[in-house]
Amino acid sequence: MADGRVERGNQTRRTVLDRTMRTASVDGLEGLSLGKIATEVGLSKSGVFALFGSKEDLQLATVRAAVSVFVDLVVRPVREDPAGIAKVWRLCEHWLDYSGSRVFPGGCFFYAVSAEFDARPGPVRDEIATADADWTRYVEGVLDEARLAGGFRDGFGAQDVPQLAFEIIALMEMANSRAVLREDPVAYERAGRGILDRLRAAAAAPAELPERPTAFSSPV
Repeated sequence: MADGRVERGNQTRRTVLDRTMRTASVDGLEGLSLGKIATEVGLSKSGVFALFGSKEDLQLATVRAAVSVFVDLVVRPVREDPAGIAKVWRLCEHWLDYSGSRVFPGGCFFYAVSAEFDARPGPVRDEIATADADWTRYVEGVLDEARLAGGFRDGFGAQDVPQLAFEIIALMEMANSRAVLREDPVAYERAGRGILDRLRAAAAAPAELPERPTAFSSPV
C-alpha cells in the first residue's frame, strides 16, 4: 500500500511537471501559479503545495525536469556513437529537431527561461546557469573527443574547441529565436547549413559530413 501511494505521488508529480515545463516555455517560470496549475491538472492547490512546498521549489523542479527531457532527446541518442566529426553533427541535428518539433510549445525551454532569469540572482538563476554550463561543457567535450580522434585538420587544437562550441551553440539558439519569434521554419535549415559549413572547414575528412542538412521538424 505504501509503495502504491509513493507511485501515485510520483505520477502526480510527473503530471504537474509536464504541465509546468510546457507553460514555462511560453509564459516563463514566473508565469507558474500553484493555483492555476492545480486547476489545469485537476488537483487542489494544497495538493500541489504538498508536492513542491513553494513557487520557487516548483520552478526549480521544473528546470530539473526540463534537463531530464533535454538529455533524453538530445544527449542520450549520441552517447554511444564513436568519437568524431559525425557525432558532433548528429548532436547538433538532435538539438535542432528538439527545438523545431516543439517538444515545448515555446521552443527551447532553456533559451526562454535564461532570458527571463539571466539578470536575477537567486537559486532559480543558479539552476538555469548550471544547466547552461553543463550543456556547453558537453558540446566542448564532444568536439574535443573528435579532435583527439583525428576528426579535425592539422592545426586545430584544444584552444580552438571553446570557440567552435560557442559558434555552434550561437547558431542553434539563433535558429530557435527566429523560428519562435518570426514563425520562420527556414531558420533551422539555415542554422544547420551554417554549422555544417563551420564543421566542414575544420574537419580532417569533410566528406564524413552531409552536404546539406536534412529537413528539420517544424510546426510553423
